[in-house]
Amino acid sequence: MLQIQSFVFNALQENTYLLFDETKECVIVDPGCYDGDENEELVDFISANALTVTRLLNTHCHVDHVLGNDFVKQTFKVKLSIHSLEIPVLKAAGVYAPSYGFYQFHDSEADDFLKEGDRFFVGKHELQVLFVPGHSPGHVAFYSEKDKTLISGDVLFYNSIGRTDLPGGNFDTLMLSIREKLFVLPDDVRVCPGHGPNTSIGFEKLTNPFMQ
Repeated sequence: MLQIQSFVFNALQENTYLLFDETKECVIVDPGCYDGDENEELVDFISANALTVTRLLNTHCHVDHVLGNDFVKQTFKVKLSIHSLEIPVLKAAGVYAPSYGFYQFHDSEADDFLKEGDRFFVGKHELQVLFVPGHSPGHVAFYSEKDKTLISGDVLFYNSIGRTDLPGGNFDTLMLSIREKLFVLPDDVRVCPGHGPNTSIGFEKLTNPFMQ
């Protein structure tokens, strides 16, 4: 069974995810850990559960989702994967980080790139990369068909959607991504978003005020 451990990190209350299974292989998605206490919380969970970190993924590269990239890369000696359209977004994060109070931000660079339809494994569990731009130009989500789980980043939230007023955002593109990539998934797919509580595809179809 694919297990998902979430942490709420940094002042922007970002959800960081660890994906792992009985093989103890672990993938880290969007590490928002910023200070020593948050870094320690992440490492302590990984150590306590004897996990082996094999990969680091960003759904997108806004600063609150990449604060821990450098720490994770250096600590666990793993490569960072993003969509190629997020390269300028990642580079910009260090420029505006101080305006959000993140004065100790450490830059990171991508090692390889994700694209629509790519598949990767977390232990025995296969996930698919979905290209879902709109909140940012190269935003991706990670979907496990077998486990009916979607790591949605900042595309779809509980009764809300990602903001589109940041550089590279586009409202019409985001709505298209949600309708054509996410709302075609089964209703019982669990959605693990970049902020806030989990939801489901079916629930958001019925109740999300932005999608009516």
